[in-house]
Amino acid sequence: MELDLLTLFLLFLAGGMAGFVDSIAGGGGIITLPALLAAGVPPHQALATNKLQSSFGSFTAASNYARLGLMKPRELFVGIFFTFVGAATGAIVVQWFPADRLESLIVVMLIVIFVYTALTPRLGLEPKPHRIPHGLFYTTFGLLIGFYDGFFGPGTGSFWTMALVLLLGLDLKAATAQTKLFNFTSNIVSLGVFIYAGLVLWSIGVVMGIGQIVGAYLGSTLVHKKEVKFIRVFFLLVVGATILKLLVT
Repeated sequence: MELDLLTLFLLFLAGGMAGFVDSIAGGGGIITLPALLAAGVPPHQALATNKLQSSFGSFTAASNYARLGLMKPRELFVGIFFTFVGAATGAIVVQWFPADRLESLIVVMLIVIFVYTALTPRLGLEPKPHRIPHGLFYTTFGLLIGFYDGFFGPGTGSFWTMALVLLLGLDLKAATAQTKLFNFTSNIVSLGVFIYAGLVLWSIGVVMGIGQIVGAYLGSTLVHKKEVKFIRVFFLLVVGATILKLLVT
């Protein structure tokens, strides 16, 4: 599929904006997927190409967070492994089951997250003691959220961030950093499935991916410099926007 230069440039900008937003609070897909569809990309190829370009952003953000010392990938191997397993299983299972039946449940869960975060002003402002063992957490939620991301996807970053804050006691900065590492893991798994199916539009995905790299680097660097309150506000905005998108569509 060939697009004119103006459309490619607009997709590059959409990738950059999504990379910026996604690196801070997740939800970049609410920008890029509609942009791909508006450009005339067929839905199944839009989903596949979206995974390619988002992989650029999640990798950039995760790498920058690691460089800035907000998380250590080597200490998160258990979470990475079980996220990979969960996402691979979800990507396989979704081929036999309609994912759209999950939408109503996911909207309710996101509304609960939004309301709880809004009504708990000190949530994630500082580290707290963990409530369950780290190994159990990363095994369980790697499988569950990884499966969900491979099967459906919207709100994955919000679910990871909230779980890390509530159950492991991380502040929002550390939770956001770890979330991008797990997002990248499940993105790569889903991308592999789409590549195997021959659905990825490489030229479009790479153009948007370059935008993702720029946006994700700027966003993750901003998180390092800003107070946790900034991340909290951004998180609420993105969760709210995701809820609206799911309700409208």
